Amino acid sequence: MRILVTGASGFVGSLLVPKLRAQGHTLRAIGRDPARVHAALSRETPVPSGAHVEVMRADVATGKGLARALDGIEVAYYLIHSMERRAGSRVAFPERERVAAESFAEAAVLAGVRRIVYLGGLTPRQDSQAASAEPYGKTRPEDGPSSHDERVSRHLASRAQVERVLLDAVGDSLALRASVVIGARSRSFRLLVHLIERMPVLTLPAWQTLRTQPIDARDVIEMLAACAVARLPRRSLDIGGPDVLSYGEMLETISEVMLVNRPTIALGVNLTGITARVAAAIAGEDPALVLPLMEGLRTDLLPADHDAAGLLGVRLHSFESAVEHALAEWERAEPLAAR
Repeated sequence: MRILVTGASGFVGSLLVPKLRAQGHTLRAIGRDPARVHAALSRETPVPSGAHVEVMRADVATGKGLARALDGIEVAYYLIHSMERRAGSRVAFPERERVAAESFAEAAVLAGVRRIVYLGGLTPRQDSQAASAEPYGKTRPEDGPSSHDERVSRHLASRAQVERVLLDAVGDSLALRASVVIGARSRSFRLLVHLIERMPVLTLPAWQTLRTQPIDARDVIEMLAACAVARLPRRSLDIGGPDVLSYGEMLETISEVMLVNRPTIALGVNLTGITARVAAAIAGEDPALVLPLMEGLRTDLLPADHDAAGLLGVRLHSFESAVEHALAEWERAEPLAAR
């Protein structure tokens, strides 16, 4: 099958390309800087001789190069997501995300792409049973959250908006929705690890009690790869690992796997603006990334009640196994300060 992967230099894309390549698909990867794509792909495990990935320059924000990149493509993966502000731009990230998705969707339609596969984010559900009962387009909760839902952050609302743009454009498309992805290059996971490394006492806001279902990056990649050939109608699938955990429990488990002792102090409030900026400074991250992530910590983020892993034929790893694998991968590339 002829497949295009956007975001191939990113965490998920650079793992997905070798997986699809090993399955025998004909692959094309795009990026604004092809050198970054080549560098990211060269880090992955070599595949059998004869496998090849065509790397091309294209920009979804401007549409430049998309027509050529999508020519002859059957399935296109949309793995582009960035909350950081571009230099010299005053446009907020939700607007940038929408414009880019519309640009890509229009080019995909003109190129005759059969399916777009999108990886988005879990959002709160008013009725999880209804959300899982019907394919996308037949049940309103599957369309994502209302813009007036106070539980939904700008970040999650933006992910839902991009999903609607892409799935409405190409009729056989699929979207996977995940919360925290556990992997060595996952920025959410790295943020948690850096906080544990650099804070002798973890002072946790009220969101520590909120629950979610973090998922192993290996399982996300398996599910995404399965989407290329899955005989499913257009729909969205919430995905998560087998363990339901609070954010406090996630930090506790990561600390235990890292073999470090971090006592915790629980706060009764969130103070998101202050907390996000302090966390960003401690972890060495961009506040423009951390603030939107923490704004999303308003309620439980749990998958709707359907078996995405079963539909896509994927066996899930436990949270502890995911953390152990991610830390081992991390240490192969760079030392962990706390160990």
